[in-house]
Amino acid sequence: MINYKIRRSRISHIFISHLHGDHYFGLVGLINTFSLLSHQPELHIYAPSPLKQIIELQLNVADSKLCFPLHFHTITQEGVLTDTDKYQVTAFRTNHRIECYGFVVKEKRKPRKLVPQRLKQNNIPFHFYENIRNGEDFITDKGELIKNEWLTDEAPKGKVYAFCGDTKYDENIIEHIRDADLIYHETTYLDHLRDRAEQRFHSTTRQAATIALKANVKKLLIGHFSSKYDKLDEFQVEAREVFPNTDLAIEGVTYVIR
Repeated sequence: MINYKIRRSRISHIFISHLHGDHYFGLVGLINTFSLLSHQPELHIYAPSPLKQIIELQLNVADSKLCFPLHFHTITQEGVLTDTDKYQVTAFRTNHRIECYGFVVKEKRKPRKLVPQRLKQNNIPFHFYENIRNGEDFITDKGELIKNEWLTDEAPKGKVYAFCGDTKYDENIIEHIRDADLIYHETTYLDHLRDRAEQRFHSTTRQAATIALKANVKKLLIGHFSSKYDKLDEFQVEAREVFPNTDLAIEGVTYVIR
């Protein structure tokens, strides 16, 4: 995060899919770093239940005193985890060796966009603009109704991103990620190692791409590559044979959702 100049002060929610070390071992270090840097905003962590005891044990053994409120939210089932005025995050189960979840982040549709020319043409008072933005109609002093859609344009539909966690090939997740703008799906192995992927509850390139195709998503990111591979080009080649709009999830790269 330091190398890529990510503003830590903006991090308020952390979602942990499952309790294999490569997905959470760095968390207590991040929490302590926040405190050392006088982080003030409260931090919410969502994860399977054992993580709360693990983090509390680590903090207690080190006699760590945090300078910000830390809230643990135990994930026990599928459903809504947090719902704000800007986005909603839901969890769904994936098919892994231990309890594991994927997450769907849905951006809320923004308020309607005011069209200045139409507002002036209809003599809408400035103090009523916010009401118009929130979808209200306007009634003139003469009782004439000016409908909201005459004064505004609808904001674009909110974007949807899905993180599919660790999982072997499982079409049960399709209902949760259908029509998403962008999904991340693990591809631990190239496709000739399907049997190994099945045994270890992971997925291959073509399996991830098949999920993206069947779910009718717009773009696929693949990652969680096995350390046995030195080069990753073949991962992208294989996945694109099934789902052309596929990219490798590379650390430090920003992916724009259109």
